[in-house]
Amino acid sequence: MVESLTVTLSDHRSYPLHFGTDLTREVRTEVDKLTAAGRKISVVTDTHLVGSQRAALSAMFGEAPMLVLAAGEGTKSLTDLGRVLDFLAEHRLDRSGVLFAVGGGVIGDLAGFAAASYLRGIDFHQVPTTLLAMVDSSVGGKTGINLKAGKNLVGAFHQPKAVFIATGLLATLPPREFAAGMAEVIKYGLLGDAALFARLERATLTLQSDDLAATIRRCCALKARIVEADERELASEGGRALLNLGHTFGHAIEQVTGYGTYLHGEAVAIGLCAAGRLSRKLGYLTSAEEARIEKVVAAHGLPVGLRAPLALGDLLGAMARDKKVRAGLPRFVVLKALGDSATQGGIAPAFVEAAFREVGAI
Repeated sequence: MVESLTVTLSDHRSYPLHFGTDLTREVRTEVDKLTAAGRKISVVTDTHLVGSQRAALSAMFGEAPMLVLAAGEGTKSLTDLGRVLDFLAEHRLDRSGVLFAVGGGVIGDLAGFAAASYLRGIDFHQVPTTLLAMVDSSVGGKTGINLKAGKNLVGAFHQPKAVFIATGLLATLPPREFAAGMAEVIKYGLLGDAALFARLERATLTLQSDDLAATIRRCCALKARIVEADERELASEGGRALLNLGHTFGHAIEQVTGYGTYLHGEAVAIGLCAAGRLSRKLGYLTSAEEARIEKVVAAHGLPVGLRAPLALGDLLGAMARDKKVRAGLPRFVVLKALGDSATQGGIAPAFVEAAFREVGAI
């Protein structure tokens, strides 16, 4: 059975999130409808998907032009953005053309940014194939690429026309990638759904969990409501910035290690632990609550600290270049309680430095 949830936006930009175990037929129906209307489509995916889901890709897209990129965070680059734009031009997509992004967060972010840029904007659809993309990156319209100077420093807000979330695609997802996606699930529990966090404390969420699909939908619903209220992250306090819980620390870790040592979700997991430590230092959490965060993170196969020490100065330098910096000062998402978050600036640097040291910085 297919269920749907709408992300409600102004100016006729609302779009559906479709949920099911297998949405091959639904994607193919959309492809056929677009083609019948004379709209050219193209597909961007990665080598992992071609290797593990070739039959599904063929069933969904038939002979549609398909660009296959290398899997991994390194693909979110200016070089690969150029490859996607050249691909769209080569196949002569006009302004009625439609791009399908099929893959994890890297493919969704990159292809979405290409769609936002090509001919000053064409439609695109998301078909997320990783847990992280299903619960987070495919929803909300944030697209972009990385620079050497920092994570996601170039991008655009460009909402998809639809998102097809088929949990059956997770069957071939490597365990490490599934665990990385759990960092975002844990994030949602911490920032605004105490009951979800409590459920993750009771038992580890796995690919075999009966409530996996319901949990994915629950995370998407929470993100949809936040995006509807603050689509472009313009709220002076709270709003969409709350979705960055753990990310200010995590993005710095990714940047310093060159976007290859840690998966995005692994860096975010360490960031969640650092945010918990920072929140305790600010007097919001108890030591026991801080420990509860780390226990849930570890239970889901994620790191609670750096695998090898990183220089504190390098991490702080990367943090200073983060796109969430305002007036030269970083803003953090802190936990007032487990399940209750807020944005806060003006935090004493000593607290931030101590939090980083406690997760392994030197």
